Amino acid sequence: MGRRDKNNYYLDIAEMVAQRSTCLRRYYGAVIVNHDEIISTGYSGAPRGRKNCIDMGTCIRNEMHVPRGERYELCRSVHAEANAIISASREKMLGSTLYLVGIEADKSGYTKNASSCAMCKRQVINAGIARVIIRDDKDNYRTVEVSDWVENDESLEGMLGY
Repeated sequence: MGRRDKNNYYLDIAEMVAQRSTCLRRYYGAVIVNHDEIISTGYSGAPRGRKNCIDMGTCIRNEMHVPRGERYELCRSVHAEANAIISASREKMLGSTLYLVGIEADKSGYTKNASSCAMCKRQVINAGIARVIIRDDKDNYRTVEVSDWVENDESLEGMLGY
């Protein structure tokens, strides 16, 4: 068995973190790394003290048939990226890498075309994270430069005639 490359090593850890997720739709795990040191981890789940969807046995977004990528304000969960950012100091996150893994709750595999939602993108930008590496399958991933999220500001779409 060959030695696992660093990106997949950290993605494997993010995948393990995702197993703590309490969402009924998707399990997400995030790991923030800087200078080869894990700064923090996060998974998707309800805010501390509130009931989790898995404990309630229901998801309001599922009940309302809300498509993926829409109406996140209805979701009970704090996303994995946000939870990882909350747990880290900004000083340690400057120039860091966030590793992100999404797994379908129905066990059908990795989340296709996984990415941070618009709210999490804003938090990643403000945290000073430099890149996000997202798992596509067990050995393959994509690298997103956060500067691309700044330059390609999707929040302006629909405004200013875009």
